Amino acid sequence: MALAAWPFTLYGTERGIVGGKDSFEGIPARYAISTPRGIRCQLCPNKCTIKEGERGDCRTRINRNGELITLAYGNPCAVHIDPIEKKPLNHFLPGTTSFSIATGGCNLACLNCQNWQISQKAPDEVGAVDMMPGSVVSAAKAQGCPSIAYTYTEPIVFYEYTNDTAKIAHEKGLRNVIVSAGYIGERPLREWCKNIDAANIDLKSFSDEIYQRLNAGSLQPVLNTLKVLKEEGVWLEITNLIVPQWTDDTEMIKRMCGWLVDNGFEDNPLHFSRFTPMYKLNRLPATPPEILEKAHEIAREAGMKYVYIGNVPGHEAQDTYCPACRKKIIDRSGFRIRENHIVDGHCGFCGEPIAGVWK
Repeated sequence: MALAAWPFTLYGTERGIVGGKDSFEGIPARYAISTPRGIRCQLCPNKCTIKEGERGDCRTRINRNGELITLAYGNPCAVHIDPIEKKPLNHFLPGTTSFSIATGGCNLACLNCQNWQISQKAPDEVGAVDMMPGSVVSAAKAQGCPSIAYTYTEPIVFYEYTNDTAKIAHEKGLRNVIVSAGYIGERPLREWCKNIDAANIDLKSFSDEIYQRLNAGSLQPVLNTLKVLKEEGVWLEITNLIVPQWTDDTEMIKRMCGWLVDNGFEDNPLHFSRFTPMYKLNRLPATPPEILEKAHEIAREAGMKYVYIGNVPGHEAQDTYCPACRKKIIDRSGFRIRENHIVDGHCGFCGEPIAGVWK
């Protein structure tokens, strides 16, 4: 749960409360080319070809008079103040809060989406408030949040909004965080990275077939995203939601962890998250804790240094342990930090460097 819902007392509001289709005029979208069959969006691997008056799969980009327009700009449907650990980011400014926003829309269609009421809707189909980029930054600073998180739905589909907000945030001394499925093209991703400080990427499975059937996507673009984020110096943490009968195969988990280690991600935290019945998979059982613990064991044996178990309250694997001396260096209760023994980026017990962004 969020710490507090934003009460919609807006800073520097340009248009006031917005809602209803006529209120969403949009702005020109980036990354598109014209073809004889319509405008082809180049933002994500879907590469939708959009005819006049129609929208792409994400529901946010429309062909209007031969120009691609994004409707997801300045109209968040969710505005909250969250602990950074909720993203989850365990190695990025622990114990701080992040001003968190989302618009309607998503470029995937996950059967288990936890925010389907807004992610599987267009921006003009959900309740929204007016909050242009400068207003977001002003509100974040007023609330004492050192970072802004673009989260809840899929920030890729409100790319222009995140990018413009992130630039202003950097100018004002704030950090930027994306919580994303990572289903984006390389060019827009590299532009994004200029203003993004941290990311949690949802690596939904290590099977292209499962990606297609469960999420309406594919695996390789997400692996490419992980590599680019690392190359660009963005602090990266990875989440793998273990869904019974879908992504709980231990051999697939071994392959995933092996790939991560082989490609230099052993210092990046890996979060195994428990599935609870949701959306179109509401008849599946919750993930048994022993499956999560087996995944944790597999990841550690593969060489991943920081492995977590999420959505299991009170589990010892929500804490951070030094990879050298194995002492507990961050003690958590839910999203709250009880003890922190990291000193200047090192273990306070043995001096081992601990990967992360600590100040």
